[in-house]
Amino acid sequence: MNPEEREELARLLPSPGEPVLTSDRHDLLKDLLMRELTEQAPELLDIATAPGRRARAPRRRFAVIAVPLATAAAIVAAVLAGAVGSKTATTDADAVDLLHRIAEVAAAKKSVPVRDDQYIYVRTQGSMKFSEKDIRILREASWTAVDGKRAGLRRVTVLVGPPFRPRDPFSSYSKGTHDMRLSPDPNVTTFRELQALPTDPDSLLEKIYAGTKGEGQTRESAALEKIGDMLPDATLLPELDAALYRAAAKIPGVSVVTDTKDYTGRSGIGLSFKERDGRTVWVFDKKSLDFLGSADEALLAVGVADKAGETPTT
Repeated sequence: MNPEEREELARLLPSPGEPVLTSDRHDLLKDLLMRELTEQAPELLDIATAPGRRARAPRRRFAVIAVPLATAAAIVAAVLAGAVGSKTATTDADAVDLLHRIAEVAAAKKSVPVRDDQYIYVRTQGSMKFSEKDIRILREASWTAVDGKRAGLRRVTVLVGPPFRPRDPFSSYSKGTHDMRLSPDPNVTTFRELQALPTDPDSLLEKIYAGTKGEGQTRESAALEKIGDMLPDATLLPELDAALYRAAAKIPGVSVVTDTKDYTGRSGIGLSFKERDGRTVWVFDKKSLDFLGSADEALLAVGVADKAGETPTT
């Protein structure tokens, strides 16, 4: 067959088509591509968001970058090889037992009566990274309206940081104490919404999975982040507090860290949850099993106040 005949036959044959990935493999590839391409991209700092528990860290912004074909092919190969060789996260029975013991302690506490006109007070200590050489240590107190319909207050005390500089875009985080208005935010779970959550662990976990769908690296890591966000306020709701720990016990990959410390250096026992990009460790007092926070942020106090800016007496 001469070249002209082969060319004519090729035109008559159907296209061989494109190789198709399943939807889960496609999502995995997309995620890996995005992380590879933006590994060095800076995160944009939301000035209105302090390092506290109430707002998620700023999402990484992705730039549109042309990917060399060879690089894309290598990443696809890595994704497929990793998917074949991956293992299901295992759970330590001792960790599950500890979570259930923590739940029992939480359930035995007295609930706190709260009115709609009051505020939930939470005090934490952590840090905020502005650059590799500029990491500021902050103590934050926040007052959020119980019903979420009124403005609250965030009081940030910068313990370690630069002095105030005129026209500094981050002057709200210069050394000293700064008050910031907390506007009502429909994306923030209110105390009343927490009260309405189911206290059956299975139902609660199902609702958390549904509410965090599409967030995080995995549905498990997104659920754990959400549970961690709810833990401070939930200390005022014993049944929900216990249910959150029992729900966490159903998420695979938990293990015990026998000796760990929260951000302020308080010693405790930890629970480590394996995630794709690292580990989240919750720290608890070894004797009381009270939640102390984590190595990244210490929980110092939770209470109910009649007015924003007022420190609860108990």
